[in-house]
Amino acid sequence: MAPGPEREGMSDAETTIDEGARDFIREIIRADVEAGRTDTVVTRFPPEPNGYLHIGHAKSMCLNFGVAREFGGRCHLRFDDTNPVKEEHEFIDSIAEDVRWLGFDWGEHLYFASDHFETLYLWAEHLIRAGKAYVDDLSPDEIRDYRGTLTEPGRNSPWRDRPSGESLDLFRRMRAGEFPDAARVLRAKIDMASGNINLRDPVIYRILHASHPRSGDAWCIYPTYDFAHGQSDAIEGVTHSLCTLEFEDHRPLYDWLLDNLPAPTRPRQYEFARLNLAYTVLSKRRLTELVQDGRVRGWDDPRMPTIAGLRRRGVPPAAIRDFVGRIGVAKADNLVEAALLEHCIRELLNRTAERRMAVLRPLKVIIENYAEGATEELEAVNNPEDAAAGTRGVPFSREIYIERDDFMEDPPSKFFRLAPGREVRLRYAYFITCREAVRNDAGEVVALRCTYDPATRGGDAPDGRKVKATLHWVSAAHAAPAEVRLYDHLFTRPDPGAGGDIADDLNPDSLTVLQDCRLEPALSDARVGEPIQFERQGYFCLDPDSTPGRPVFNRTVALRDTWAKIQKKGAPGGGGQKQ
Repeated sequence: MAPGPEREGMSDAETTIDEGARDFIREIIRADVEAGRTDTVVTRFPPEPNGYLHIGHAKSMCLNFGVAREFGGRCHLRFDDTNPVKEEHEFIDSIAEDVRWLGFDWGEHLYFASDHFETLYLWAEHLIRAGKAYVDDLSPDEIRDYRGTLTEPGRNSPWRDRPSGESLDLFRRMRAGEFPDAARVLRAKIDMASGNINLRDPVIYRILHASHPRSGDAWCIYPTYDFAHGQSDAIEGVTHSLCTLEFEDHRPLYDWLLDNLPAPTRPRQYEFARLNLAYTVLSKRRLTELVQDGRVRGWDDPRMPTIAGLRRRGVPPAAIRDFVGRIGVAKADNLVEAALLEHCIRELLNRTAERRMAVLRPLKVIIENYAEGATEELEAVNNPEDAAAGTRGVPFSREIYIERDDFMEDPPSKFFRLAPGREVRLRYAYFITCREAVRNDAGEVVALRCTYDPATRGGDAPDGRKVKATLHWVSAAHAAPAEVRLYDHLFTRPDPGAGGDIADDLNPDSLTVLQDCRLEPALSDARVGEPIQFERQGYFCLDPDSTPGRPVFNRTVALRDTWAKIQKKGAPGGGGQKQ
């Protein structure tokens, strides 16, 4: 796999979590640098290739690559590929793509734990010869039983005092493939009475007769994550191993192994709070179940919190980096409002996305005093936030489509859109007045007969009369048909699964597919993933499912900003704290 390309045209600030951030991780690194304990800061982003990356990984990515850049160091990309049963090339490729897409470059520093298998094996033999590891014949269930509980110490295995020579012989025979899966394991000999269960003679090698994505069938024993992780850090010269809080109890084992092995360097592990996002599951196991059970359309389903899913939904990488920067880095867990992520997306797209008109639930309007067969081109602004984006031509004709929700026959007092006898403005076009609703045999409104005022072209009425609503529209003769997919939260509660089975919290309305939408002609030039604002509707992007003549658009986020309302009310629990 080739190293990541240079991110041309991307500034340092754009590729980091926040160049001006102050948090306890950065203070630790700053102190190490100022005290001379660290010459070159080296971090690593170490995903396991057993699934796709999600937005929680984005936080770790931004932190690891960010602090390395800020302190003039480097960040490695390393795949912790120690479990061939669950790892696939697809996951390796997707992870590399996601890291690049988010704007990070590992240069020549791409590593795999499997690169170090031979060294790790020799270090395991080193522990055996030193009397600090032994081959155990207990079954997995027996090992769990002997380990004890949080309130009771463990018990020594009957094989704990097996002579080093015998363990060494058995370990070599394990490597040679003499024994079936789970017949024996190699355990570090530490302390079965330790208050930290991770130090109760942890397994460091197990037998797995499974082909590895990179090493094939060269190995039938594999190191555990705990044995491979810290040692890979040391081999690669990592100075600061930044992990989420669930690894805090593993740190004593991380240190014990490095203290008892001929490691060339001495990295230090520090832990920070993982990302917890409302209405979202960030457990890779749970995400795998959603894919395997067919609850979603794959790892890149736009409802998934995976980087691939967010990309397909049209979320820009800069918005994810901004979101991560706002929530900060802290020791304490908290639940981040999903509205904050949506706010970051919306804020960026408001500045950058070009505007287009699309009618999602079309209702035909016939403008009776407009000449039949006539067409004119009106000037429309591409982005009112960016004058450099210029304008485009939009065709107008006698028959147009408006949103069905923009008409009511018997409107309530605060409904200002189209109704019988009422006048409204068409965006970039004219004032129109509804004269009649046309019904089908079932009594349903299928069209509106209206008139227009030619004197109001592109602006206000010369006589000064005002209207209270401006509607978007598309010319019926020029409109392109399209499918539009509207997304909502995948789960109905902010803490999915807290009440029992996670499947019970799935949102049946997380996806709404609209088949009969109509688009202005300029949208025929849309490119997959390119952000576009459908005026009055939200931000959208073209989906890869699109075919010639039948585009498919995903809604990235609606226009309504719930986060702004949360902030205005001073609601707690929003963005986290930088500590």
